[in-house]
Amino acid sequence: MSKKVDRIDQRLDKARMRIKRSEDRQVIESVFDTRTLLTLYHMFNRGILDEINGVISTGKEGNVYLGVQPDGSDAAIKIYRITTFNFKRITMYLEGDPRFARIPRSRSGLITAWASKEYKNLIRAEAAGVRVPHPIHVQRNILVMEFIGENGLPAPTMHQQEPEKPEPTRKAILQAVSRLYHEANLVHSDLSEYNIMLWNGPVLIDISQAVVLDHPYSEMFFERDIRNIIAYFDGFDIPKLDLADTIKAIRAGEFK
Repeated sequence: MSKKVDRIDQRLDKARMRIKRSEDRQVIESVFDTRTLLTLYHMFNRGILDEINGVISTGKEGNVYLGVQPDGSDAAIKIYRITTFNFKRITMYLEGDPRFARIPRSRSGLITAWASKEYKNLIRAEAAGVRVPHPIHVQRNILVMEFIGENGLPAPTMHQQEPEKPEPTRKAILQAVSRLYHEANLVHSDLSEYNIMLWNGPVLIDISQAVVLDHPYSEMFFERDIRNIIAYFDGFDIPKLDLADTIKAIRAGEFK
């Protein structure tokens, strides 16, 4: 038993050494718990990641870190925190999704399902021609995906920076919503200026809560997404869109 513990400790130490820039040890321990460190260790060994640098963004459910792949290219590493996860909230998005007929009841199992859900949603969205971060790998509570930005600097969200060309940007976003709806059979379910990055056009992010059209709340989420986008662009000096007409056009597949 002691030899097994020693081997685990050695793996944990190796994983910690790959975490290059972190604020302090307290931050490391709060996010990089034993389970997470061991998962990272396996990713390092399998050649998925080479190291982890600083925090790109923080959220209630987890942090996104800047990672480096073995070929030197950047990656975004999303790590869901087990201790602060809102289980009641995510259960609403998992229930009714036929891909997750059996929802785990344990904390670790539920987070694993949530990370897997975002990975699967990214695959479906990308296949439908929607601009999202390319999914690279998922394991337990860690999702590795394409880094949107350059030289370690993430692209801004629409909340951080207004689009230079608001009308074409709005059209591109609503076209993406239409592709999600008709081609990927998905609704983003939390679309706003906070989770759309601007990088040679809009890029949809934070797609873990996206639901299939068979979900009991999909139409409610769909309408909320469109309402949020229309409300954001109503602040610009461009022609206004009618909410009901826009929803009808996208549902009918007429939004090109």
